Parts: sequence; structure tokens; C-alpha cells
Amino acid sequence: MIAAVKGWYAAWAALLVCCPLCAMAADDPGSAVRELAAKTAAFAGAGTTLAVTWRNASSLGSAEAGQARTAFEAALRQAGERIGESAAVELRLTIAENSTQYLLVEEARRGEERQVWIAAWTRRENAAPRGVTGVALERRLVWEQDEQILDVAFPAAAMLVLAPSKLTVYHKTGGQWEAGQSLPIAPVNPWPRDLRGRLRTAGSTFQAFLPGMTCNGTVDPAPAMECRSSDEPWVLESGSRGLLLANFVASRNYFDGRVVAQNGTPRSVAPFYTAASVEERGQTLWLLALADGRAQIFDSNLAPLDGAAIPAWGSDIAGLDARCGPATQVLATRPGDGSEPDAIQGFSIADRAAQTVTAPVSFPGPVTALWSFGGNSALAVARDLSTGTYSAYVITVACGS
Repeated sequence: MIAAVKGWYAAWAALLVCCPLCAMAADDPGSAVRELAAKTAAFAGAGTTLAVTWRNASSLGSAEAGQARTAFEAALRQAGERIGESAAVELRLTIAENSTQYLLVEEARRGEERQVWIAAWTRRENAAPRGVTGVALERRLVWEQDEQILDVAFPAAAMLVLAPSKLTVYHKTGGQWEAGQSLPIAPVNPWPRDLRGRLRTAGSTFQAFLPGMTCNGTVDPAPAMECRSSDEPWVLESGSRGLLLANFVASRNYFDGRVVAQNGTPRSVAPFYTAASVEERGQTLWLLALADGRAQIFDSNLAPLDGAAIPAWGSDIAGLDARCGPATQVLATRPGDGSEPDAIQGFSIADRAAQTVTAPVSFPGPVTALWSFGGNSALAVARDLSTGTYSAYVITVACGS
């Protein structure tokens, strides 16, 4: 059953009193969302492009929440609608729950016009796997500061912190990192709104990739760095296994889809935010967090696999060398718009689908960067919504015994 509600707060009030209007719940998310998609299509008009954002505020795991998202967006496409970034109609969908039901709350906006609907399906206690016994994510804080942290690296015996205005070199004294020299960064053009940057190191040398520019430097014998305007591709690593060259859009925050696989083959894929390589049954696969909000599975040559999409991940993913079971692990954030707390969770890929491996690790704000750190670890940066500060963490998969 779906109930139309006059306002967003009224909808949430209905949830808090166990949503009596949703008592006629469907048996599964696919059945629950079909009428919701039909109402959305009628509200938007045929052939409309819709901007869709998702939030999972329930106990459902990412794979299970993804079933609702996949079914809903497939129903929209069957109704003739399109899903994209720039759209006249915006949809905000939240998966919530009460004691007996899972609830999909949709707020649809077109200009000043707004509608809210609720769909429900029966809650089953065994529908929310929280991880595999003995496998966990360990989080270690490595640095925090007021200015945005783009990336952190550890060449030789130093620590590099990449920020929008500078790269700072730290050295450890008495067990503490002490600031050394700060190397200023002067952008060729104004930075895009959602700035991203990536560090690569080799011995005491380093390379910093930024929108429209590349910097090369060293920490020994004295810190030095030279930056230049450049459109050369960024080098994306996934553990020690995968390497990808990708062209970054200097005025935005994603890669334009021109990539070169590890075997040297140039490919053209859909625009994406991040990439990760995994291994399943001896086969290397690539995962791309696409700019349209989905994660797509590709073969080792970056050819997309039919029917292999993961709809419930965020825009940041990172591949690891960790192998807890028959497949290697990948870390992924939650879908979100940067205005709410985030989480990182570990997954493996089996039969072209994401399987939950670890319980999520939560953060007090959005994860703004997630990069492979080598071995079983990744480097994550999160912004605290209450203080505005940025913190960098090393996230490690511990397989247990």
C-alpha cells in the first residue's frame, strides 16, 4: 500500500507511530515499489529526466537495500523515465523501518510542487546480514585538521598531507608527527567545488594529481615540489593487484570515462568517481562507481558485464588485497548527498553481485575521499558535520581466525 502525504515532516511523523497507513505491506521490495514508481511517473510526466538520491536509515544491509533501489529505478525506466544528474524533477528516497515493516519514503519535487509517498514491505529479521563472523574493519586515526584533506601518504620516514592550498611534510619526533615544510599549491584555474586529489609515492619521491595539474616532488634530502598545468591521466591503484589510467575532468569531480587498462588497452566507459579491482574465482574484475549513482562490474579489460550493477553503494570505493574467504574485498561508502553521517563497509563479489563481508564503520559526517592504501588497507577522509574538521583514517580488513 502507498499513502500520499502532504509534507515531508508529516511523512516522518507517520513512521514514528508505526505507519498505520502502511499496514497492507507487500511481501518484498520489488512488489512494494511498483506502484510508487507509477505514481512518480505520473507526477513527473512521460520522458522526464529524474535526479534520484538515496539514503538507507534502516538496518538493511547494502545488498538488500539495493534490491529496492534496483526495482524502483527499473520500474521508472519501464515507464519511460530517465535518470540523470541535471533534471527538472528531484526524488529523495529514504529506506526506514518500524517494528514490522520496511518503509520506502519518497519526496518528489518539481519547482515549488512537492509530493511525498510511502511504500512498505514485510520485515523479516533474517533479511539484514551484518557481516561474516570473524571479519571486521579496523579504523586508525592518522591525522586531523581544519583544512580539507585530499590524501595522505607516507614516503620514506615522512608523512605527506595534501590539502587544497599546500602539501605539508611531517616528520616523527618523540612518537608525534611534527610539521616540517609546507609546499604551496597555486591552482592554474579556480578549484572545482568538490575538490579531489591523489598522492603516489616511490621511495622518497612523490606525485600529486589535482584537477588540471600535476605536481612532482621529493622529501629527501630536503622537501621540494614543482607543479605544472597538465591533463595527463591519473594513476588509480587497487591494492597491489590493479592499475588503471583515467582522465579526470578538471572542472568537475569525476573521471570522464577515457581509461587505459593494465594491459595497455584504451577503453571508453561511462563517467565514474572511483574504481576498484577485485578477484573472484581467479578472475580479475573492475568495479566503477559511476556518476549516475550505480556501481558497475567490468571484466579485466574494462568491458561491462551484462546485468552486473550494484545500486546501493556510494561514490567512493577502494579495492584491497585482503582475501577473507574465496574472493578479495572491496570497501564502499553509503549513498548520500554529503549532508549526513556516512559509513564504510566491506564486500566481496560473487556471481556478479556484492556480498556483505563486514559490519559498517560509521563516521560523524560524509566520507570525502577513499583511496587504496596498499595491502589490506585503504585511506579514508571524513568531515565532521558538527566541527567541520577533516580526519584521515587507515581502514584495514582483519580476516580473523
